[in-house]
Amino acid sequence: MFRSRSWFGGPWGGRPKNRLSLEHLKYLYSILEKNTTVSESNRGLLVESLRCIAEILIWGDQHDSLVFDFFLEKNMLSYFLHIMRQKSGGSSFVCVQLLQTLNILFENIRNETSLYYLLSNNHVNSIMVHKFDFSDEDVMGYYILFLKTLSLKLNTHTIHFFYNEHTNDFPLYTEAIKFFNHPESMVRIAVRTISLNVYKVQNSSMLRFIRDKTAAPYFSNLVWFIGKHILELDTCVRTDIDHQSNQKLSNLVAEHLDHLHYLSDILLLDIKDLNAVLTEHLLHKLFVPLYIFSLTPAPPPPSLAVVTQNLAAVLNRNVDIDIQEMHNPRVSSIVALYLLSLVFLVVSHAPLVHALAWVILNGDHSVFKEGAAEILNSYVEHRLVVVPGFGEPNESLEQALDTVVGHASSSYTISEDSGVESTPAAAPTPTIGEDAASRLYNITDEEKQLLQQTTATSPAFSELTKPFLDTVLQTLDCTENDYLALLSLCLIYAMSHNRGIKNEWFEHVLSKSMRGSFSYKTALIEQLLSIITQSSQTSSRIRLITVEIALELLLTFTKSAVDEALCITPAQQSLLFGARNQSMLVLRNFYKSEDIFLDLFEDEYNEMRKTQLNVEFLCMDSNILLPPTGTPLTGISFTRRLPCGEVEKARRAIRVYFLLRRTCQKFLNEKESLLPLTNVVNLVQVENVLDLNNSDLIACTVVSKDNTKQRRFLVIDALQLILVEPDAKLLGWGVAKFVGFLQDVEVQGDKDDSRCLHITVHRGGVTNNRTPLLSAKFLFDDHIRCMAAKQRLTKGRSKARQKKMYQIAQLIEIPGQMDSPIYSVCGTVAHNSNTRMVQKGASLTASRVPGFAAVLRSNNSAGVSRTQMAQNRSLEGIRNESGSRARRRSPNAGSNSPSTLRSDRDRSPSISGSHSSSQSRENSQPRSTGARSRESSPRMPRPRSEEIPLEDFQHSRNNSPHSRSGLSHHSPCSRSHTPSRVLHHDQLSTHSGSPREPTLMCTNALLSQINGGVTIAREVMPAQSSEETSFIGNDNDIPVTSTESKCKVRGTIETV
Repeated sequence: MFRSRSWFGGPWGGRPKNRLSLEHLKYLYSILEKNTTVSESNRGLLVESLRCIAEILIWGDQHDSLVFDFFLEKNMLSYFLHIMRQKSGGSSFVCVQLLQTLNILFENIRNETSLYYLLSNNHVNSIMVHKFDFSDEDVMGYYILFLKTLSLKLNTHTIHFFYNEHTNDFPLYTEAIKFFNHPESMVRIAVRTISLNVYKVQNSSMLRFIRDKTAAPYFSNLVWFIGKHILELDTCVRTDIDHQSNQKLSNLVAEHLDHLHYLSDILLLDIKDLNAVLTEHLLHKLFVPLYIFSLTPAPPPPSLAVVTQNLAAVLNRNVDIDIQEMHNPRVSSIVALYLLSLVFLVVSHAPLVHALAWVILNGDHSVFKEGAAEILNSYVEHRLVVVPGFGEPNESLEQALDTVVGHASSSYTISEDSGVESTPAAAPTPTIGEDAASRLYNITDEEKQLLQQTTATSPAFSELTKPFLDTVLQTLDCTENDYLALLSLCLIYAMSHNRGIKNEWFEHVLSKSMRGSFSYKTALIEQLLSIITQSSQTSSRIRLITVEIALELLLTFTKSAVDEALCITPAQQSLLFGARNQSMLVLRNFYKSEDIFLDLFEDEYNEMRKTQLNVEFLCMDSNILLPPTGTPLTGISFTRRLPCGEVEKARRAIRVYFLLRRTCQKFLNEKESLLPLTNVVNLVQVENVLDLNNSDLIACTVVSKDNTKQRRFLVIDALQLILVEPDAKLLGWGVAKFVGFLQDVEVQGDKDDSRCLHITVHRGGVTNNRTPLLSAKFLFDDHIRCMAAKQRLTKGRSKARQKKMYQIAQLIEIPGQMDSPIYSVCGTVAHNSNTRMVQKGASLTASRVPGFAAVLRSNNSAGVSRTQMAQNRSLEGIRNESGSRARRRSPNAGSNSPSTLRSDRDRSPSISGSHSSSQSRENSQPRSTGARSRESSPRMPRPRSEEIPLEDFQHSRNNSPHSRSGLSHHSPCSRSHTPSRVLHHDQLSTHSGSPREPTLMCTNALLSQINGGVTIAREVMPAQSSEETSFIGNDNDIPVTSTESKCKVRGTIETV
């Protein structure tokens, strides 16, 4: 009843519901069969049909083999070819879809049998040789992409579908390389990929065809194309003196690097015959006639050269002037050095780089006539002498390939011209010579004298045995700037580090004697030392990258080949160390002149450690081809330009000193012991677990920019600000959630809220990302805690920066800063503090002030808990033991005796302690009455984690302690967990700015009754009475008797 009304009926009648099925493919075939002619009306239907055919074939490749059987049975590729060959309207639009369909089809097929089916009837080769309308960008793009996709399918099995050995026909390769010089860069890149994929296939007959039929015309045209690109690059360098065309120059350099890497990839495939052809073309058609020739001095104008030659004939003088050479193309010396550096940095094929290095190091002007066949014969025998010449080939690549395809019997041979002819301008025109000869008799006597001087100087130049090496060494002169010197250093570095050049041969060539007793190696070392010496001067115009490469080459050429030890003469070592001392003197000028000197110093050291010398990466930067500039507006990195302003001059002085210091240490075989200023190993890291029992913490609420609130505890180290949260597993322990350096902290109060601080922790340095590590509002419980936190942060920042500035002063040997008793610099220890916070696996140093967490360190054998002391001893027994201990120590204690201690206090009333009220009570009462401390204070107890003593310590020390003596015996202690204090003079530390000299003192252990137990602790009293700072004593610093050691508490954490 509901029969199909299709025109065809049967199984192909209506459109199947399942679009991925054999029935749908049959339906699409019916459409192709019906629409054999492309028109405007049916082109949309054909495009959609082609797209669906590709989808069904990809599905059938993985699910149903009958799909490909039907595709081959109906020979559907012939329909594709028939559609492409039509010239009717809309055919170009259909060709784009057809190429896209073929590309998708071949790219997604995984079954080798299906691939063989598609390639078996030679329709694919017919599609490749079809003359498409390549003026259409879409057609060109999809066609070259189709060829690239086919090249990825090449292997030893599929190569026979593309290369016909009997007819010498290889359309996939020959059609692709015709576009090697296409204006579109993506097309050129695809051509390189296709050719490399072809070369990788190990098929001898195919490679023989490439070598004999296509290698010479392809490589000669490729070399000519690269040479024209180089001439364009040289023109851009000559005209862009003011860095106005940076983008164009950068694109030209990037394109040339692509060419070099492509040539290197071909050579790395190690196809012997192909490499021989390519090496010969590169040497004799590009490197020698253009690169090396440009290292020679620029010749005089052609007219003057002809006159000079005729005058020499009249005067019977021999003048070696080649008129033909004067017409050869050349580039500037800076471009020639740069291009040679790139060759040695990118290419490592031994015959090529060895021959080129031999020409530079040993060659003379005869190489322009004889070539480098002598050195090439050491790798491949029977090399013919080839006259180098840079010129356009006789015929284009497309013409040459058409000749190869049309005349299969003809073959290309590698001759001395190899498809290259000299430029039309190479031959001297007789008109110029006749005119010059006629003018010879009309010149004045002054002009004749000038010509005679020119004639006399020309042979002197020709007498140089190694003119190219001499040119490279002469360009190392940095009297004015390092414009040429940087590229010369890059060339020497590239040659000395190239894998294709044997180091023994390189050293042997440089060690040969030159004019006199010096060798080229000695002359090179002296030039390097001259650059280093000039770079250490105040007004030097040598860039940092030049100094770094010069120092690296100095280490390379002074290294012994036997044991790799550094060998340098005393005179050379004196120059090197003199340069280091001079850089130190220059650096001292910036020590106090810049407020951000510390940030600059640490930033430059971190940059030097982080960045390694990479000359290949340096040569990718096109800016080194332009004269050195001093403005950062060009976007050039700091090491590759001159400094601008005092800050950048300070940065340069710091970096030069670091580089010279590191090099001198290598010559002395020393290890760095004073840098970096901060030892990362000793710092607290995020997620470290810290022991905070009985520690001084400041509770606060951290409010971030997005109004997120977090409850944290503020801990201040000698160098760090730490935010911790309590550990959920360990009572009394905390986990560090944020860590920042105090020297980078910026604190600002809030005008509207006295309990609030705005704290910003910067990342450090002056050139890095200035996004802060932390920028938040800290809300404290009251204004007292807020004031205490602000004071600790401000003074902690000041002290941290002062200490590091002193370390820098010691490093650069500033007079008057070498023997200061305030700070000590020992190795890479970042901070010398006397207390530590116990971590899991690490230690944290801290000065014990409000907001600090600290641990009293004692010997393991001296640890006694409060419970044990309460159980094993009575209070009276402890007092007796304390008295006996004091008597035992009195003969040897000296100033530690009670009487001496009291006299010291009388002489130095400014000495502060940790809560001096207990000390004043000790001085005013006999020992037998017991020690009085703040346990008798009537204050209400508070949680220990937030306890901050805020009373005026100076006032409490000056008040008479007898006013509270009545309460000290009988009232219960309100601070039962506060241990007693003991002075320890060995750990006393003062600030250099203190107006008074510190008085060292210590007392015997004070005993107090605390909840049935006794805690004995040692504490150091610093000289600054206004600071609530105490340092924990080190038990190893003074002798302790066995009885006394039992009273120490191991791991007890003191709260100030």
